[in-house]
Amino acid sequence: MKIEQDQISTINKTSWQQHNEAFDHLASTIKHIDVEDIISTLAEFQIAIPSWALGAGGTRFGRFRFGGEPATLAQKLNDIGVLHSLTGSAGAVSLHIPWDIPEDYKAIKEIASSHNIEFDAVNSNTFQDQPDAQHSYKFGSLSHIHRDIRNQAIAHNKEVIDIGTKLGSKSLTIWLADGSSFPGQHNFQKAFSHTRESIVDIYNYMPEDWKLFIEYKPYEPNFYSTVIQDWGTSLLLANACGERAFTLVDLGHHLPNTNIEQIVATLMLHGKLGGFHFNDSKYGDDDLTVGAIKPYALFLIFNELVYGMKHNTNNPTPSWMIDASHNIKDPLEDLLQSLDAAMIAYAKAMLIDQKKLSEAQQSNDVSRCQEILKDAYLTDVRPIVQQARLNVSAALHPLEAYRSLNVRKQLIKERGLKTAATGL
Repeated sequence: MKIEQDQISTINKTSWQQHNEAFDHLASTIKHIDVEDIISTLAEFQIAIPSWALGAGGTRFGRFRFGGEPATLAQKLNDIGVLHSLTGSAGAVSLHIPWDIPEDYKAIKEIASSHNIEFDAVNSNTFQDQPDAQHSYKFGSLSHIHRDIRNQAIAHNKEVIDIGTKLGSKSLTIWLADGSSFPGQHNFQKAFSHTRESIVDIYNYMPEDWKLFIEYKPYEPNFYSTVIQDWGTSLLLANACGERAFTLVDLGHHLPNTNIEQIVATLMLHGKLGGFHFNDSKYGDDDLTVGAIKPYALFLIFNELVYGMKHNTNNPTPSWMIDASHNIKDPLEDLLQSLDAAMIAYAKAMLIDQKKLSEAQQSNDVSRCQEILKDAYLTDVRPIVQQARLNVSAALHPLEAYRSLNVRKQLIKERGLKTAATGL
């Protein structure tokens, strides 16, 4: 299914007057910042869609499929094309290997190009055993006590780099499930040393214009220890590799009440924040819709990002990606809501009067600092986000347009009720 521009224009016409009135009112109330600058920034903001999020997610207890799920990589790209047409902000895909290895690279690149989709970071998979693998990752991969198993995991990551190179990707994301479930199961120092050695080997294999993103997670699937358990460990590994290696922050990969915005600020100060996996959580790595649980925390994170992107020129522009998975919501609706939430948080953060905030900080006016942040957060910026979408010929209200166009029904008609997305 492909959404045509005239379909979006027709749907937008029903809301134009209401939008224009709301936008004019909001723009007239904002005096300290150029609204057009915010709109321009939002219009250029692109968040990669993970190939695994286009089908229903699941838990260890079960998975409830949605009709019309994409059964092939080509279908996944077409679904991202739908998201990009509706939002104007989903212009990239992040592939997971070996779930999404192209059979015909030329054809896949042509499909992506037809939707104006680029290939973002490619993701390796050493947390599962593959049918043709000689060795098992049951007790680790890049950290494993046995070199032949580490070498197998290293070879897989190099293969992922080769695949990404053919597609035009410029970065590799490594997330390790490696760890232990019981005390004494492995030696912490040896596990870290093996991991560092393995990742440096992978880093040295990358093309010179590539970046390496090292993800961290405090627990799961191992529950006593994780080899790369926090941002400090990720940073140590990135520093061991070199200047093109960075920490990747997944919002769900933190223990409850972790101050993620402080982590973001610290990493940007040292030029080592490589990217984000946006999602939300109540307890741990719940992979819920972005902004569904902690919208204010998301806003505070974007506040640090806005400040860092202006002041920390040693830090490259972060790579943005959604990493969510849900088994009771339409996956495309979930992604539309996530894209919207990220745009709203970003817009609110750009409304913060940084000059007044700095003055309040200099005078230790704690209450004033809080009020400045709250004023920006409580501003309804949806008209600004909608205007940014209009500027790139997207839908004013993507979710409403998605439902109005009966996208899910059309996908079921094309693909059937019993299709299942690859990977999960």
